[in-house]
Amino acid sequence: MQLDLNLLLALDALLEEGSVTGAAARLHVTAPAMSRTLGRIRRATGDQILVRTGRTMTPTPRALALRETVHDLVQRAQVVLSPDTDVDLATLERTFILKWHDALAAAAGPALLHSVRAEAPGVRLRFMAEAGSDVQDPRRGDIDLEAGAATPSAPEHRHEIVGHDRLVLALRPEHPLNGGALTLDDYAAAEHITVSRRGRLRDPIDDALAAQGLERHVVAAAPTNVAALQFVRHHDLVAAVPELVSRPLLQDLGLRVAPLPVAMPAIPIQLTWHQRYDNDPAHAWLRGRARAALREAAGPGDT
Repeated sequence: MQLDLNLLLALDALLEEGSVTGAAARLHVTAPAMSRTLGRIRRATGDQILVRTGRTMTPTPRALALRETVHDLVQRAQVVLSPDTDVDLATLERTFILKWHDALAAAAGPALLHSVRAEAPGVRLRFMAEAGSDVQDPRRGDIDLEAGAATPSAPEHRHEIVGHDRLVLALRPEHPLNGGALTLDDYAAAEHITVSRRGRLRDPIDDALAAQGLERHVVAAAPTNVAALQFVRHHDLVAAVPELVSRPLLQDLGLRVAPLPVAMPAIPIQLTWHQRYDNDPAHAWLRGRARAALREAAGPGDT
């Protein structure tokens, strides 16, 4: 039985891209050539693999069952055929794309850049906003490393929790609620600003208050923690922000911190990357430096 291992590379690209055109672009071949390769894969597997549904291609159940196995085989083959698994940091030239929550980028980004520049001066870090409209798509692995609270749902994503944070209340020193015991009723009656990159005026805190028969008065929404705290600095507003990663900014702005008078779950700090980078030594090095920077921002005991 003769096997064409190039079909595995093509099948891996087809299953990840979900289209003949996308797979062709990834492997630097023409779309007709990739279409012919898909035909060979169909004959070899006895399955359609991808079927057209309207303007898109949908994987068959057999394709979904094979996806992780195929990708793992391709990754293993690349490791076997690579001449060296080490990376020379002194000569490494690469730009990493990081999609981080703004609070994490502000709290841990400077330390990460410092350590990266000290070891690999040819490496550049491109931080992107979570709501960026860039063409890079983390589902395809175009984003090198994400950091935030969300747990990825895609099976091709790896993730690890590197720390935890909690929400606290930020307010300016002149705020009427500053300095005294803050009751739940006082908190609900205050004027609030939410943090939402989509401008939402409601978040899980409202659900927790509603469970106790209370409703807060939200007057504004800001896209980032930095913007929200600037509003708090100049107005009698209160904002719920992650304590550990916002601490340097809270201190710089001279804002006060109070415990949130409603119970909310701890916030996980997660690193997420595409499985295609599992065996990439340069990416593994970056993950280690990012992990250390985020843990330093979260503080000892919070990992």
